[in-house]
Amino acid sequence: MPADPKEATDQSDDAMAQIARLREQVESLIREKVRPAMEDAAHRAEAATAVVRERADEFAGAVRHQPLTAILIAAAVGFLLGRASR
Repeated sequence: MPADPKEATDQSDDAMAQIARLREQVESLIREKVRPAMEDAAHRAEAATAVVRERADEFAGAVRHQPLTAILIAAAVGFLLGRASR
């Protein structure tokens, strides 16, 4: 514990300066590392979403063109899953 008020003030000022430097470092890291990584992840998610939508549309088109085949495939998958779960 500081003996006099001047020493306490100096220690307080030093702590505040350290906190300010740490805040600047954190903000710099966020700006340089985190933000670009988040933007990259967002772009990848958008691209993946577009691919999934495209595949879903293709699948829906195939089911519309060949509904009997789709029903038979679904029944076979359901049967196999039912057998495997026993």
